[in-house]
Amino acid sequence: MSRKKIVYPYIPNSVPAIKEAMLKAVNAQRVEDFYADIPDTIRLKRQMKLPAPLLSEAELVRHVEALLAKNTSARETLSFLGAGCAQHHVPAVCDEVNSRSEFLTAYAGEPYEDHGRFQALFEYESLMAELLDMDVVNVPVYDGFQATGTALRMAGRITGRPVALLPATVTPDKLSMVHGYIRPDMITELVPFDPATGLMDLNALRRQISARTAAVFIENPSYLGFLETQAEEIGQIAHENGAIFVVGVDPISLGVISPPAQYGGDIACGDIQSLGLHMNYGGGHAGFIATRDEVKFVAEFPSRLFGVATTCVTGEYGFGDVAYERTSFAVREDGKEWVGTAAALWGITAAVYLALMGPQGMVEIGQGIMQRVRYAIGKLNQVTGVKIPLLTTPHFKEFAVNFDGTGKTVGQINQSLSEKGLFGGKDLSTDFPSLGQSALYCVTEVHTQADLDRLVAAIQEAAK
Repeated sequence: MSRKKIVYPYIPNSVPAIKEAMLKAVNAQRVEDFYADIPDTIRLKRQMKLPAPLLSEAELVRHVEALLAKNTSARETLSFLGAGCAQHHVPAVCDEVNSRSEFLTAYAGEPYEDHGRFQALFEYESLMAELLDMDVVNVPVYDGFQATGTALRMAGRITGRPVALLPATVTPDKLSMVHGYIRPDMITELVPFDPATGLMDLNALRRQISARTAAVFIENPSYLGFLETQAEEIGQIAHENGAIFVVGVDPISLGVISPPAQYGGDIACGDIQSLGLHMNYGGGHAGFIATRDEVKFVAEFPSRLFGVATTCVTGEYGFGDVAYERTSFAVREDGKEWVGTAAALWGITAAVYLALMGPQGMVEIGQGIMQRVRYAIGKLNQVTGVKIPLLTTPHFKEFAVNFDGTGKTVGQINQSLSEKGLFGGKDLSTDFPSLGQSALYCVTEVHTQADLDRLVAAIQEAAK
């Protein structure tokens, strides 16, 4: 059988007769006619080097299951990996609600086929606004990295300035994404940190900030887990120079840590992965942006905002878009940024989580995480050859562990832990060479005292 006559069961409209009918409908002779404007010099003039197609469902299932079997998930081992995606407890009700047919889609929906999704997302925005002590929260964008890039672009449009200052402790992955996202209109510059504490070098910030600075961005908690205790002063320096103060935050920390609005933050942003979302191969992320209810901020949100409005029936209210004309949905290529399908399902899931936890629940989970982190740091700091850098600064959820004194690399330590059924911390030696052979460990509410003691014992043995 020739290649062009194969009907691929997983590729739509691959039946030859259907292809012919579609080509005839648009007056085309062949599929290649649609690519006539692509220069011949950049075309691949051979078959791609791909394995033979799987033409049966049984073959496909066997192939995918074999791939999955190579993976070891955090459910099968004791994991201390974090660095932006961490293992948290997901209450069963979160999965129960987000799997309902009314909600089980990533798309934000339209009023005529909404079936309650607009209201559910309005409730999400309201709960997040209360947690963040802000007035306006968007329907989630793809992830926290995009939310950061968008927040900085918003600051650039508000101030008309081209420079965003970020801490040198930001993860290179986020920096790369933000740089690429804002690059058409803005540039990024890094502010050094104090090697003893991890805190931003305020003298360096004062030297770098200028009339070209659109935004000063910090993370609180930081990527390395420590709390930026100078946040209020950083915000004052930003405001004195006419810049917007943008703060990235982990929402699960806000039961015990003041939200950005309370120390001068103009725009808060981050990822809601910690609020009832499973880790799943790059999914399970959604970004939030929050501001005060001021026109200069609201007008610059490119993403959807849902609010309450009256209807034609007296006393009746409905839920729908606020200032829809801001979005690329309304003005297409003239939009401030292109906004596509939102991660709405994860917003609904986070709303379920926040409603279940309530204010006291958020306080208790935050306290529990900080207590576990402090216990783990104290125990690890007693292991011969192991040191906790940035120890003088309080931490939330994550912290660096240095192995220089053991004579072992992070890779060697992690290999030893893996053989004992543990995932060690993320290797920081390439991204942050000034920290030496250090790894970023993550402790959350799922870890018991026995888990932490097991980790310490395994590191103690691996360090010998």
